[in-house]
Amino acid sequence: MFRRVLILCLAALVAQPALVKGQDSVSSAYVLAVNDQVQIDVYQEDDLRTSTKISQDGTIIFPLLGSVRLAGLTLSSATARLTELLRKDYLVKPVVTMTVVSFSKKRFTILGQVNSPGIKELPDQEGMDILDAIGLAGGYTRIANPSRITVKRGSQVIQIDGKAAAKGEGRKFQVQAGDTITVAESIF
Repeated sequence: MFRRVLILCLAALVAQPALVKGQDSVSSAYVLAVNDQVQIDVYQEDDLRTSTKISQDGTIIFPLLGSVRLAGLTLSSATARLTELLRKDYLVKPVVTMTVVSFSKKRFTILGQVNSPGIKELPDQEGMDILDAIGLAGGYTRIANPSRITVKRGSQVIQIDGKAAAKGEGRKFQVQAGDTITVAESIF
């Protein structure tokens, strides 16, 4: 009886959520992206331990399985996918854990009337609103018009009133990787 309880406890420990080395736990809802570095372990299968970067086509090469697409999947979905593929042809009850070792760099561009325009990096695992992005770029210049901020996201163009955002009016606009933000110049 004691032995069976010990085995169940060990299995529960192995199935804990993934951790990022040097950081708190990563949400199992984190969506894996190209260039994320992941560590994959299979309980009691040291030969399958893999540390790899997700390639530009969104795949990794995993022992026994070959190329497996992970980009765009949540951390928990990717772990479940590997578990399913290993169970299908190779292992009876695989216990797979996945750890994000380092995140891909997510960048946005900020132009126009800010003190430090250019390409900026979004912080790992944190959201950034439009005012944080402008602060990261050194704030507005003296000739900026905070009421006229344009965000280009793919083919979509979004107009934002930075003055209203600073007053807490409306919902906060969240910056995403690939956004191009332009702060307009005020007309005298």
